[in-house]
Amino acid sequence: MVPPHLAGRAIAITGIGGPLAFTLGVPAGTWLGVLLGWRVSFGLMSALALALIVWSLARLPDFPGQQRGKQLSVARVLTLPGLRPILFTMLVFVVAHNILYTYIAPFLLPSGLADRVDLVLLTFGFAGVLGLWVVGSLIDRHLRRLMLASLLGFGGVALALGLASASPTVVFAAAVVWGLVMGGAPTLFQTAEAKAAGEATDVAQAMFVTVWNTGVAGGGLLGGLLLDGLGVASFPWALLALTVPALLVAWIASRHGFPPVNRR
Repeated sequence: MVPPHLAGRAIAITGIGGPLAFTLGVPAGTWLGVLLGWRVSFGLMSALALALIVWSLARLPDFPGQQRGKQLSVARVLTLPGLRPILFTMLVFVVAHNILYTYIAPFLLPSGLADRVDLVLLTFGFAGVLGLWVVGSLIDRHLRRLMLASLLGFGGVALALGLASASPTVVFAAAVVWGLVMGGAPTLFQTAEAKAAGEATDVAQAMFVTVWNTGVAGGGLLGGLLLDGLGVASFPWALLALTVPALLVAWIASRHGFPPVNRR
């Protein structure tokens, strides 16, 4: 729907739903559930989904599909230059993010913010919207720099929480940086993958969803094991240990995967 040089910005626009859902949708759904009951909330979501289906059928363009025999297999797509570094970096990053996100309530106990999970996540959500706006504005010219800066920022969050997780000020500051990074991360990975995959973007995007959801599940599993075995104090160091190889792979993938966007 957009020219290739605006692909990153277009993906950022489509990705605004995620941060807005965390920032506005979750509180609104909770409020409606308390006010009217969860059945009404689910009914409204179903009605909105139906309206969205009708609008999509009426307004979105119907592009031609891929010609028979032109499809690439999953195994072939995986061999495309740059795709495996992108998927590895994304998997490790999402696992690290979900260790903290899934178990944010117990992690906040040392700082005395366990009863303010809503405020911490609201801060995270608003920062995510801002992060997505920044990424959307710059991604088509500075994808590599944004990716490396995001990984460095997340590593800084992990280090700060590891050294001062009992400080409410540090926790809120970390939530802001964490949100800035996480708000734009899906767009960065999705854009990098689309550029690396070329005509095989449809298969690559299916891989994107699979790997992302695997990271969500893996973060929950690993976080649970760490919580039971070592306690919440181990979370930041686990995040840092995961971020280092992700940053290293992203840095090495300068020719394919995360190349300078403005290189011709």
